[in-house]
Amino acid sequence: MTAANDVSAGRVTAKPLDYPAVVKECGLTALVMFGLAAGMVAFRIRDVPGGLEIATRFGSVVAITVIGFFGRLAMVLLREGRPFPVLVTALPFAVVMLAALSASRFVEPETAALVEGYLPFGDVVVNWIITIVAFVLAGRAVWALRHTGASARTVSDREEAMDAFAARIQRMARFLGPVLLASAIVLPLLAFAPNLPFLPKVDRRLLDIGILVLTYVMLGWGLNIVVGLAGLLDLGYVAFYAVGAYSYALLATHYDLSFWVCLPFAGLMAATAGIILGFPVLRLRGDYLAIVTLGFGEMIRIILLNWYDFTNGPDGISGIARPSFFGLPFLRKPPEGVETFHSFFGLTYAPIDRIIFLYYLILTMALITNVFTLRIRKLPVGRAWEALREDEIACRSLGINPRNTKLTAFSIGAMFSGFAGSFFATRQGFISPESFTFIESAVILAIVVLGGFGSQIGVVLAAIILIGLPEFFRELQQYRMLAFGAAMVLIMIWRPAGLLAHREPTIRLPEIAKGKSRSGGDAAEAAP
Repeated sequence: MTAANDVSAGRVTAKPLDYPAVVKECGLTALVMFGLAAGMVAFRIRDVPGGLEIATRFGSVVAITVIGFFGRLAMVLLREGRPFPVLVTALPFAVVMLAALSASRFVEPETAALVEGYLPFGDVVVNWIITIVAFVLAGRAVWALRHTGASARTVSDREEAMDAFAARIQRMARFLGPVLLASAIVLPLLAFAPNLPFLPKVDRRLLDIGILVLTYVMLGWGLNIVVGLAGLLDLGYVAFYAVGAYSYALLATHYDLSFWVCLPFAGLMAATAGIILGFPVLRLRGDYLAIVTLGFGEMIRIILLNWYDFTNGPDGISGIARPSFFGLPFLRKPPEGVETFHSFFGLTYAPIDRIIFLYYLILTMALITNVFTLRIRKLPVGRAWEALREDEIACRSLGINPRNTKLTAFSIGAMFSGFAGSFFATRQGFISPESFTFIESAVILAIVVLGGFGSQIGVVLAAIILIGLPEFFRELQQYRMLAFGAAMVLIMIWRPAGLLAHREPTIRLPEIAKGKSRSGGDAAEAAP
């Protein structure tokens, strides 16, 4: 099948379609969709009075197969420069779907049930996703019709445009960063503000979401040292998170130590685990490194699960001490002779005070991680990480020791993960191996990849999108991994380095003044 781009003329022109090839391509796509749907959608076990039964959903399988065929056909037509058939089919379909979905929400239950019977799927979320995709295809067709005859942009042109966009975003980060920081600082204070229409309602749930997002921001910044700066793909980062959490929990419960005393030890233990991991993988790169780190993360989880005498196994560790405000606990009724936070400051006891304190604590820890990362990038070890990321062989030729460079990246990144793990333990008050599964590593890595390798502000935006937004839509939690997969695929297609990735040298050699340099050079050449 020939492409639709006439490179010599620089115009998008339609050429005769190879219909057998088009039908074959769409048919193969439909066959793959049918195979996946037959195993994942066709049968479902559901609860019924007296036991369980297997429910069949063959209608959904047929709908998925048909949508897969025509969806692929629409993409082929757009690729071959024929957007008009896509527009006249996708737009009416999207409008009808939107009307049906809207009508099912505002009509009587009997009428709503009748309308929903004509929708492709019984799940309203899936129907909305199909509607949005149809609108996207129609919009892409409209764009293609309006730009017919314009010069076609090549892949390199699109990459240059994305690089320029990312560079502008990085420059805007000088202003976006302070705005996000100011918003993060002011957010807990709105809990005490009167209910005003232009201010968000801040309650414990919103603060808990903020604490969760900031925890993943800190984890993302720590992993960004390993993956974004040093270029070492780590799929077992959650292992260091677990080491920090269990280190703090064991020290606090067995030796009755406070959070502030255990925090450095948790980071030290996680850094030691990073060095232990680093030694066996010094000669590995790429996929092999990812496989070994993935195995290391699972090893830590299995050890925590089976070493019952030390870690309490699957029962976990409970009763973990909460942090205090310089020795002032957040308790309603403290022990005899102990002064609490609210009594010391003459306040009325409020449970939200402890949540606000935890929020500012993780915010401070995340900011320290950010400042440390920005500073260390300008040091020789930070520039060695960036050089190692670009070309390890060139690093060796320049006299950089790759072994020490990798070990420092693993240990420092693991240290911040240990700090975050200790905060997680003290915030939850209970930890178990089930909190440190591979999915946590995948989520943290997704934040770094989507935000952009080496981009600090990108990690923040990705954490807000991937962690914060799903918390506001808990009913869509079952589609979280679907959203992750779709986002990763789109990023790999359009922006492999991440949304805001923009690799520039951390430190540039100072530019020599042009007039001074040239005049001096001319004078030297003119001298006898």
